[in-house]
Amino acid sequence: MSKTLHAAALMGALAASMGATNASAQAQEKCYGVALAGENGCAAGPGTTCAGTSTVDYQGNAWSLVAEGTCLEIELPAMADGHARMGSLEALDRDLPQT
Repeated sequence: MSKTLHAAALMGALAASMGATNASAQAQEKCYGVALAGENGCAAGPGTTCAGTSTVDYQGNAWSLVAEGTCLEIELPAMADGHARMGSLEALDRDLPQT
């Protein structure tokens, strides 16, 4: 009976960890303006065609998936003019590639 309980506990723990992994994979959101050049997600906006095509660090119209609820809290370096740079849940008009 001890082996049965041990196996059941192990299977329960495995199922719980798989459920936690699936939950965390689903709990993500697009965060604009936080990706480094070449590390954005797909469909970033003008100046990009798909994943990995952004050409400017922190490009405002390029996004990366981040844990849900963390986008607005990501610490980023200040812009060249000294203003704070923050992530956004919508595309931004800052740090766009020069045309």
